[in-house]
Formats: sequence, structure tokens, C-alpha cells
Amino acid sequence: MLTIRFKKLSATAQTPQLMTSHSAGYDLAADINEDIIIPPLGRYSVPTGIAIALPIGYEAQVRPRSGLAVKHGIGILNSPGTVDADYRGEIKVILFNAGNESFTISKGMRIAQMIISEVPVTELLEVETLDETGREAGGFGHTGY
Repeated sequence: MLTIRFKKLSATAQTPQLMTSHSAGYDLAADINEDIIIPPLGRYSVPTGIAIALPIGYEAQVRPRSGLAVKHGIGILNSPGTVDADYRGEIKVILFNAGNESFTISKGMRIAQMIISEVPVTELLEVETLDETGREAGGFGHTGY
């Protein structure tokens, strides 16, 4: 089992939680003093009051909560957001409202989920040519619909 150290940055920050025994992601909660209203097509960087210390070779991905997405059109603008192993600042979640109505975020509301993922240590090597494939440069719908 991998242990991830975390720190609460305020007295009101909530510990990230696995909501079921087989959940892949830890729910992150809004650590705010007053409600935030996100209008349709609006966005807001919501603090969680949490910082983490990831070991080298790992990242945390911050992803939307499916219930907020399907019921209210709330997503994460840079989804998935990445927390790098050397970042020690507060995790904030850039929520956006793709819905037709304003959405209110209240203190302690679960706003995102955080997945811990292993990232291989790599390096880039510049070359003159690349291996050929059947696909080559085909992309953006090149296989049809």
C-alpha cells in the first residue's frame, strides 16, 4: 500500500475521503468561508484547504464528480488537473458551470475526486526519424464516425 502524506491548511479543511471500500478516487471538499455562486458558463478556482506530498514517480489527478456533472453541468476546466510530485501548495479545483442555471458551492461540499497514479520516469530523445506505423499522422477523426 502506498501512503500519501497530506496537510490541512486550515482548521475547516476536510480530510479527503474514499466514499466506498473500492473507490478509486478521494473526494475533495470545498474549504470556503461563504458560498460561491458560479453562473452559467462561469468558472471559479475553489480551495480545498489540503496540500499533499507525493513520492517521486506519482501524480494526483483531480477529476470531476460524475453526479455534479450529470445533474448540474459542473465540471473541471483543466480536467484532469495534475498535482506534480514536487508541488506542496494548496490543491484548488477550477470548476466551471456548463449548465443553464447558476450553481452554488457551499462549505464542505464534495467538488472533485483525486486519483493517485504512478507516472514512469522518462526522458525525451530527439531523433531525425520516427518508426513508421499504419496510422502515421492520422488523427482527429481519421477513422471515421
